[in-house]
Amino acid sequence: MVDTKPIDDSVMGLRERLAAGEAKLGIIGMGYVGLPLGVAALRAGFIVTGFDIDSERVKGLNAGQSPMKTLPDSKIAAIMETGRFHATTDYSEIASVDAVMICVPTPLSYHREPDLSYIKQTGEAIAPYLRSCQLIVLESTTYPGTTQDVLRPILERSGLKAGTDFYLGYAPEREDPGNPDYETSTIPRVIGGDDPASAELCAALYRRIAKNIVLVSSCATAEATKLTENIFRSVNIALVNELKVIFARMGINIWEVIEAAKTKPFGFMPFYPGPGLGGHCIPIDPFYLTWKAREFNVPTRFIELAGEVNAEAPHRVIQVLAETLSLKSRKSVNGANILLLGLAYKKNVDDMRESPSLIIFEELETRGANVSYYDPFIPRIPMTREHSMLAGRCSVAWSPVDFRNFDAALICTDHDGVDYKTLVAEVPLVVDARNATKNLAANRHKIVLA
Repeated sequence: MVDTKPIDDSVMGLRERLAAGEAKLGIIGMGYVGLPLGVAALRAGFIVTGFDIDSERVKGLNAGQSPMKTLPDSKIAAIMETGRFHATTDYSEIASVDAVMICVPTPLSYHREPDLSYIKQTGEAIAPYLRSCQLIVLESTTYPGTTQDVLRPILERSGLKAGTDFYLGYAPEREDPGNPDYETSTIPRVIGGDDPASAELCAALYRRIAKNIVLVSSCATAEATKLTENIFRSVNIALVNELKVIFARMGINIWEVIEAAKTKPFGFMPFYPGPGLGGHCIPIDPFYLTWKAREFNVPTRFIELAGEVNAEAPHRVIQVLAETLSLKSRKSVNGANILLLGLAYKKNVDDMRESPSLIIFEELETRGANVSYYDPFIPRIPMTREHSMLAGRCSVAWSPVDFRNFDAALICTDHDGVDYKTLVAEVPLVVDARNATKNLAANRHKIVLA
């Protein structure tokens, strides 16, 4: 049970302001997590300051421009018109807010170990400006113990003590960009406090922003909850990716199997195969737990095996493409003109972090293919740490006539609004890794599922 004894009288006013939506919030990180959180907080009545180290992003936000397509400019312009939001790079403004919500990246290092540098740098940046009776909440996905063992000591260098002078909690983000059925305010929030008073303050804050909260016994429990959610997805996606290979050898369509299986009203939850895992969560988060588990001498064979299966998925898709080109077109990948459909890691977003499409793009070129891509959400490939050689490449225009010049198209992302019927009609071979062509009846002989 969570200890919910009354908080000290000295912070009663903060709790009341949070509960009423009258407090000032600072949100650090104006990206796919922090910016939607800011919009939800503004709707709840709060005054919001958005912090980001990217001066161009800050400038754009203050001009009413959104940095992401999943949040249109009109929404940013609308929140600017309220007069209750502004963005800044100046961390000294931390002193003027009542609560700080940290939404910064937590990637893996080159050695696939947790990279907490953004959390540490953020803690160091705000520590000089902390004041008495502030609430600090970490939302970034991380391993159990980070809030207590990593962030708290950094913040206490300010001379203030957690649980006495300032209050500390963890509330893992649960964003799903591009999902029309859920938004920040409608997704239940899991909350853990570093102490009973912090837990109660966190509850007051998130009850105002979200429709439902789930208060757990500690920050570590909340941290473990987020990892469990994403490990669950990783393991089940690995399972269907493996089943896809098995059933393909038997001449069975994995997507048809899943559609039939999900009619069972209990005991089954559908997951779908694809060209690999992408995004900032599922390919990364499981390894935060495997790394932490080593400290306790606990093996994580199941998690690691799922990671291996999912990491192999892009290469299996390339193998299907190569074998089909050879069998149907008497061509090799070397010298073939290949069109990739979609670079985003999921449909209808402009987010290509950890996208398997980038792995496929580079490997096909390494094999000698001439690769182009079409993605209406990513007109130009930005600089990335692991795929810098692709930076600056631009999407081709949607031109059915030009599609005839390609030997094959590979569907990696199933964006809505794409005319797959025309694509299949014009390209000699279409390898579909997302089942985007499932409703097409014409030219089925050209389509191979991967």
